[in-house]
Amino acid sequence: MKLKLLTTLLLLSIFSLKFASPRSIVETLPGYSGTLPFKLETGYISAGRDDEVQFFHYFIESEREPDRDPLMLWLTGGPGCSAFSGLVYEIGPLNFDFETFDGSLPAFVLNPYSWTKIASIIFLDAPVGTGFTYATTSEGYHSSDIQTWLLKHPNFIKNRLYIAGDSFAGYLVPMVVNKISQGIEAGVNPRMNIQGYVIGNPGTEYHIDKNSVLPFAHRMALLSDKYYQMAKVNCHGEYENPDPNNAWCLYALQFYKECIRNIFQANILEPACKFRSSKPSASELDKNTYLEDDPIIRMLPQSNKKESRCRNDNYVLSFVWANDQAVQEALHVRKGTIKEWRRCNKSLSYDQIEYSVVRYHKL
Repeated sequence: MKLKLLTTLLLLSIFSLKFASPRSIVETLPGYSGTLPFKLETGYISAGRDDEVQFFHYFIESEREPDRDPLMLWLTGGPGCSAFSGLVYEIGPLNFDFETFDGSLPAFVLNPYSWTKIASIIFLDAPVGTGFTYATTSEGYHSSDIQTWLLKHPNFIKNRLYIAGDSFAGYLVPMVVNKISQGIEAGVNPRMNIQGYVIGNPGTEYHIDKNSVLPFAHRMALLSDKYYQMAKVNCHGEYENPDPNNAWCLYALQFYKECIRNIFQANILEPACKFRSSKPSASELDKNTYLEDDPIIRMLPQSNKKESRCRNDNYVLSFVWANDQAVQEALHVRKGTIKEWRRCNKSLSYDQIEYSVVRYHKL
């Protein structure tokens, strides 16, 4: 399937979407004991001339005052990473209980720091081929519309609206906000109460992003003043593609790379752990095996090895959980629409035509 990232149209340009089926309230989930202490809704949104695209989403109401609290649309990066990743690994009310995982269906624990404590959040699987979102034709368009969602949830129209995301979604979020602003100016209804946007570890422009890592490492005390000044003076701001004949620059960058070698660049409080595939092998389902296999984990004290500090290890649990038949039935996933759920679908083919979103941040 050829998917184009038509960024000027993505997410808010087509105002013809509609809910494909009645909204489904989920009161219990496999892996969580008892009734969920928050309101979870799942469902599909149709797009395209013949409803050939079916977007899957999770909606969680604020646990405080949903009628007054902000409404947020969350877009996970990738492209091709499921919104479930943001829900269960980042800002949602549930986390997997890694310590009790034994290869069978993972259990959940509540996240006391969930953003749904104070905001209602729509977690959207997009584009097509992401999570449980699918298309019935090979040319399925991948757009979605927060306005249509609001028409189906009129009690949220007046709520303050924020668009949020991380990683690759950093390209999308400011464009979505700009599209909403244009709609407001054009008098498109319903009028959305857009307040701003939130981005974490965002992509903005590849060259700028890559060259900002070294100054950031210095500001975070990961690189000493001595080596930072050495790189700054000799590399002239070009750290990603340095002049191969500039020996002093290359020399300085060696120290920089060594300083951050074992650090996860997307979150410097975490170690850079061994990559885990979206589809774990049999050995990866054995927690003890892959904990001992990771060189970063081997550096930890023996008492800490059972408590993985690597988020990559936790990704194995989402594959096991989301591909369980009972789980998909609880989420009201349509049978036969996807062959296998993966947290991130790396096989997506796409054309990126917007390589920099700096100008949107300046609007």
